[in-house]
Amino acid sequence: MRYEEFTRIDAPVDLMWRLTTEVEDWPKFLPTVQRLERLDGGELRVGSTARIKQPAQSSAVWTVTRLEPEREFTWETSRKGLRLTGRHLLEPAGSGTRMGLVIETDGPLSGVMAVLGGLMRSSLRQEAAGFTRQAAAVR
Repeated sequence: MRYEEFTRIDAPVDLMWRLTTEVEDWPKFLPTVQRLERLDGGELRVGSTARIKQPAQSSAVWTVTRLEPEREFTWETSRKGLRLTGRHLLEPAGSGTRMGLVIETDGPLSGVMAVLGGLMRSSLRQEAAGFTRQAAAVR
């Protein structure tokens, strides 16, 4: 299953990239992230890992699998019978940025996740709103 939310944010791509990749700050402005601990140091890169605690879920370790500066970072986590892939997509849109947030589920239990589709879409909308508010606050 694939769930996505695209929004235009009145902030330049370089600012949105910083907000997107400085993942340690997410709990400060994203209601969908209670705790986030980087498990390595330095800039986010392919192979970087973070332990994330989200509401009503157990903690999970996410690993960056793709990173294209100022365009995309993708990471994945696996649980028994389920793989989740999160994509963070950015592209210039006039003087602002078009941000895409995508969650894909795969594996034997991905059908069970379809029951939670409304919750997944709501979480993506909340994250997009959080990034929009944070971009306005730091501009």
